[in-house]
Amino acid sequence: MRLTLSTVVLGLLVAQGAMAAGDGTAAVGGGIGGALGNVVGQQMGGSTGAAIGAGVGGAAGSAVGAPKGSRTEAAIGGGLGSAGGSVIGNSLGGSTGSTIGAGLGGAAGGAIGNNLGTDSGSSHSGNGHKHKHKNKHKNKNKHH
Repeated sequence: MRLTLSTVVLGLLVAQGAMAAGDGTAAVGGGIGGALGNVVGQQMGGSTGAAIGAGVGGAAGSAVGAPKGSRTEAAIGGGLGSAGGSVIGNSLGGSTGSTIGAGLGGAAGGAIGNNLGTDSGSSHSGNGHKHKHKNKHKNKNKHH
């Protein structure tokens, strides 16, 4: 419990920078999902299970926290960030490092993926205006 609490607190501190950029919910979702997925995966299947659990948890947490237009990108970023952070953290600091790495990687990946999704989603042309059919009833009032 102490490990999970410290991981969540550390993940929230790192996510403050992402919140300032407007990516906060995807970052927090990816961080918490990655850390919790890592802990559950560790219990079920060691370091490999931890990486898989972190990836799935980070993807799910980032997707839930992201706005509708960028959920896919946030999920990919959160999943890859959590899994990569879990593997790197495990090599540096064992199971504790793995959980911290998954939380931080999920937060960063979720924020980056959400940001990329928002950027690419807003680049469409037309600005949401539909073409109006002018002069649809042009000859309506003509009397011969």
